[in-house]
Amino acid sequence: MAVENKGITAIEVMRDAPVIPVIVLHDVKDAVPLARALVAGGIRMLEVTLRTREALECIEIISKEVPDAVAGAGTIRSAADAQASALAGAKFGVSPGYTRAVGKACHDLGLPLLPGVATGSEIMMAQEDGLTELKFFPAVQAGGIAMLKAWQGPFGEVKFCPTGGVTAANAHEFLALANVACVGGSWIVPTDAIAAGDWDRITALAREASQLAR
Repeated sequence: MAVENKGITAIEVMRDAPVIPVIVLHDVKDAVPLARALVAGGIRMLEVTLRTREALECIEIISKEVPDAVAGAGTIRSAADAQASALAGAKFGVSPGYTRAVGKACHDLGLPLLPGVATGSEIMMAQEDGLTELKFFPAVQAGGIAMLKAWQGPFGEVKFCPTGGVTAANAHEFLALANVACVGGSWIVPTDAIAAGDWDRITALAREASQLAR
């Protein structure tokens, strides 16, 4: 079944707030209150990772019940993942790497994609396929701020979302770079807060993140 999802663009996803939360949900009942807590704190672009069997259902329920949130799917690794995510209502996709099959699937679905890159060759392949908004992953482990500065010369037109090792303590250093549009991180959706249903804490963390300078 074909799905067409026209609307938001990749750069709009990246520019909406300084941080895209990387969300892992194990219980569908947590999806709506978590999304509402993040939106209350000023974070609307929500990357729900496909790391659990509940992820697609969580994307679907957020899309239906939290209209102010924009649910996206993370950890897209195949065309099938992209198709399932779009069917569930995802408005954007994020992948840990990049393949042309994933890129074509997302393009055909109208699903804006932030593909993961860690090398110059991967950036060039993504650019050849028309993608200039990219996820730098795993950011800290793959060279961090120094790598992003080095890429400013040959890839000055590319905007990055560094993810992986980005925390409340170092996010501002990444956001200060001209080629960084936003960062991805899990610190605003801590596992213990989700397990405890501490939505006020998550709202507070989201509010802090939404006010980071860039």
